[in-house]
Amino acid sequence: MSIDFTTATFKDFENIPDYNILQRAEIFSDFLDYMKSNGRLHYRLRNTSGTNATLNVKIEDQSREYVSFVSSDYLGFTQHPKVKQAAIEGIEKYGTGTGATPLIGGYFDYHDRLENRIADFFGRQGEEAVVFTTGYTANSAMLQCLMKGEDLAILDMAVHASVHEGCAFTNKKTFQHNNLEHLEHILKASENQYRTKLVVIDGVYSQDGDISHTREIYDLVKKYNAFLMVDDVHGIGVLGETGRGTLEQADLLQKVDIMTGTFSKTFGNLGGYVIANKKIATFLKFQSRQQIFSATAPPSSAGVIKAIDLIDEEPIWRERLWNNINYLKKGLDDLGLDTGITCSAIVPVKIGDPHITGDVGRLLMENGIYTNPIIYPAVSRKDARIRMSVTARHEKEHLDKTLNIFEDINTKLHIAKK
Repeated sequence: MSIDFTTATFKDFENIPDYNILQRAEIFSDFLDYMKSNGRLHYRLRNTSGTNATLNVKIEDQSREYVSFVSSDYLGFTQHPKVKQAAIEGIEKYGTGTGATPLIGGYFDYHDRLENRIADFFGRQGEEAVVFTTGYTANSAMLQCLMKGEDLAILDMAVHASVHEGCAFTNKKTFQHNNLEHLEHILKASENQYRTKLVVIDGVYSQDGDISHTREIYDLVKKYNAFLMVDDVHGIGVLGETGRGTLEQADLLQKVDIMTGTFSKTFGNLGGYVIANKKIATFLKFQSRQQIFSATAPPSSAGVIKAIDLIDEEPIWRERLWNNINYLKKGLDDLGLDTGITCSAIVPVKIGDPHITGDVGRLLMENGIYTNPIIYPAVSRKDARIRMSVTARHEKEHLDKTLNIFEDINTKLHIAKK
C-alpha cells in the first residue's frame, strides 16, 4: 500500500493494513520529513519561554520570538504573580508530587480545598467536585466509569476526542452539531431502550468557537427523561456575567446533571474536574480507574485555587480579553476573511483548502506569527482553517502585526471570502 503524501493527513497513518508497528512508524516518519521540507510541520515545536502573548520557539537550531495564538491561557494566569506564588507555596509545603493515588494515600488537604473551591465557584448546591489529573481524563475516565453496555451516550458530533474515548464501553450515537431536530429524533427513537441516556455537549466548541444551544438542549433532554453533561473548558473565565461560562449565560448553572472542565486553560495549571450529585461524585472517587490507579494532581495545584479567586477579584483580565477578541475579529472581518460564527476567545480564519491553509500557516510562521493550521480529521476535509486563541496578555501591537501579515497573505493567496 502506498500513501500519497501530497494529500495525506495524520489520520491516514493510524492503522495501515499489513503494516506492523515499526513499518507504520517508519512511513509516518517519512511523512513528517515531507511536511518539514515544505514548511508545514507546525507541531511539537520546542518553546524556550513561558506561555504568554509572545513565545520563544526553537526550530532546528534557531530560536525566535513569535506572537503566539496557540495557548488557551485565556486570562494569562500562568504568568500571574499571585498564581505562581500560590503554586510555589504549595510545593514548599508538600513537595513536588503526591506519591500515591487518591484512593490509597495520595489525597491531600489541598485536593479537598480545590474540590470544594471549584464546586463553590459554580454555586452548585448539594453537589461535589472530583479532581482528575487532566481535563481529558476528567471526561474519559468519568464516562468510562458511569456509562456501560446497558446505557446510551448521545453526543454532539463536535464534542472533544476525550468524550468519544470515554464512550468506549457504552452505546453511542451522535447528532449533527447543535441540531435540535436530530437530537430529538434520537431521544425519541431510544425511549425505554436503555438504562441511562446521557446527552453530552460542549459549552464552547473548540474549532469554530461557537456556543451550544444549551437552553434548548436542556429542555429537550429533560422532556425525554435523559441526563445532560456539559464540558465547558473554553467557556469558563470567558463567558457569562461573572465568568462562570456558558451555563451562567444560559441560566443553567444549577440545573445540568454533570459539569466538566479543565484547569489548563483559564486557571493556568494542569488538571480537570467533574461536578455532579454528591453520590455520583463519591461513586467516581471509589470506582473510576483513574482515581484508583493513577497518582493525582501535584501540590503546585494550589495555584489553581488562587486563579479561581482571581476570576472575581480581578475582572480586569476578562475585560482585556474581550477587548482583544473584538479588536482582532473586527480587523479580520474588515479584511474580508471568514471568522465563522465564533462567540468566544477562539478565532478561526476559515480557508477551506488544506494545502492553502498549510501555506498560510507557513507564511505566518515566517513572519513571526505562531498559529495552529487545522485540517482533517480535526475538521472536515473542505473546512481547513487557521485557529487562533486570543488572550488577555496580547497587546494592540501584537494584534496589529497579525492583521497586517494576514493582509499581505491575502494579497498573495487570495484567502478572503468570495
